[in-house]
Amino acid sequence: MEARLEAVTLDIGGVRIVSRATLHAAQGDIIGIVGPNGSGKSTLLRAVYRSARPTSGAVLVGGQDVWRSLTSRAAARRTSVLAQESPAAFDFTVAEVVAAGRTPHRTPWSGESAADRDIVAGTLDRVGMAHLADRPYASLSGGEKQRVLLARALAQQGRLLVLDEPTNHLDIGTQLDLLELVRDLGVTTLAALHDLNLAAAYCDRVHVLHGGLLVASGPPDEVFTRELLAEVFQVHAALGTHPLTGRPQLSFAPLPATIPLRPSHNGAVQ
Repeated sequence: MEARLEAVTLDIGGVRIVSRATLHAAQGDIIGIVGPNGSGKSTLLRAVYRSARPTSGAVLVGGQDVWRSLTSRAAARRTSVLAQESPAAFDFTVAEVVAAGRTPHRTPWSGESAADRDIVAGTLDRVGMAHLADRPYASLSGGEKQRVLLARALAQQGRLLVLDEPTNHLDIGTQLDLLELVRDLGVTTLAALHDLNLAAAYCDRVHVLHGGLLVASGPPDEVFTRELLAEVFQVHAALGTHPLTGRPQLSFAPLPATIPLRPSHNGAVQ
């Protein structure tokens, strides 16, 4: 399912957070939204999954405006979400946390059906967590919790997947496993990411937010120029190719960069 943001502006508490953001996610694309802390990434995604109403502009999912044409329940059936905020732990099991993803598909008075239970079991299996279905959610590691939250999002069965900083606080192996899993889903995805190398490796297109403005959009190897990264992220950067995967890879140094001198074989510096 495609998604489109058309000149979306968001004000919160009288402060403009995002101004006239326009982007398009085609069917099956992974779209990265990157930018410094406070640039508006999470706020923009909240407009997509009906958590922050735009001041102006339109958010279209499957061609329909999620704020003007869809109820919150109908919008939740179209858009699955893995947000930054984790559910309160309490005494929920893993399966119970994932089952919450079925809420948009049930009426307030209906209980969990056999079909719901099958979907929960299937999504847990898909993310490799079926063996922990009866474990308390609170007892899991950070990486395991993220897999469970992804399973909950998949249980929503939305054809648009929104991920808000899905790799935060995860070790590198778990980060890669999670994004490989997302890529294999083949679902249209909007993901806010801090790590530019993950964005470069996994996103079909990236959109760079800076001070609430979209300042660049396109394939990562075209967008991540030295000039843009210096201006937006205040770093020196070089774009190359990852020697193992062949995907784009970035290297960084601070501004102003102090390049260490390398001693030659005779002890002189180069």
